[in-house]
Amino acid sequence: MDNSTVKAKKIRCGWCEGDPLYEAYHDQQWGVPVYDDQTLFEFLVLETFQAGLSWITILRKRENFREAFDQFDYKKIANYGEQKYELLLQNPGIIRNKLKIKATITNAIQFMAIQEEFGSFSAYIWNFVDGKPIQNQVKHYKEAPATTSISDALSKDLKKRGFKFVGSTVIYAHMQATGMVNDHQIDCFRYKEIQSLT
Repeated sequence: MDNSTVKAKKIRCGWCEGDPLYEAYHDQQWGVPVYDDQTLFEFLVLETFQAGLSWITILRKRENFREAFDQFDYKKIANYGEQKYELLLQNPGIIRNKLKIKATITNAIQFMAIQEEFGSFSAYIWNFVDGKPIQNQVKHYKEAPATTSISDALSKDLKKRGFKFVGSTVIYAHMQATGMVNDHQIDCFRYKEIQSLT
């Protein structure tokens, strides 16, 4: 076998190419169905902070967020008081946005309210896609929608329940990240791998 065959370049979604951190995230996490409440909450926090920014900005600060927000432990975050809030505001490793920090605390409280009502946040959120990932047919990443009728409905319901920074665009990005939809390009090597996980 010649070397050119061995080193054949993997085709990836265009949005991640050229940045090792982005590529690793794309190859290992993006679009993998997530049913674990802790991980779903982590993505919710990160998507909240991403609003208006690029995802790579958040990825580069992900470990700082993890450390600052007690490993994304929603039970702890729900009990953050003024002192912790002020500490977070002074933390240069994260996005120091007052409203987004307050939203994270509020969302942790509401997250647990949903757990109480539905048994888990996972059961609640996956119900919006009937428990099964939607398999889209994206030819080029720029063709993927920013919102859908499902993200609209989910966003509306979360807002009604008191969640903050959960507009339809944020929620659709969350759906993509946690595998509720498979928006890998159909020529991307991960498309069929993700499809096989359902």
